[in-house]
Amino acid sequence: NESHAGQVFTCIGALSLANALDKVDKDLFCWWLCERQTKSGGLNGRPEKLQDVCYSWWCLSCLSILGRVHWIDTEALTHFILYCQ
Repeated sequence: NESHAGQVFTCIGALSLANALDKVDKDLFCWWLCERQTKSGGLNGRPEKLQDVCYSWWCLSCLSILGRVHWIDTEALTHFILYCQ
């Protein structure tokens, strides 16, 4: 079993809706999410996988819910997403 950004989003989203984000270590989750950013600026869903726009959305959404978007290079992510258009 390995962590996956889609699963993380589902869990973080559910905890947010349940007003229970205090049950998780936000910094640890966000560290893992930030580690998903690749040199291209995009985010991947799992370690050692390629980045893509879909995983970028899952990761960015989690970081937004947890208030840590500023932990990633958003300019590089924006360039990656626009390049993929």
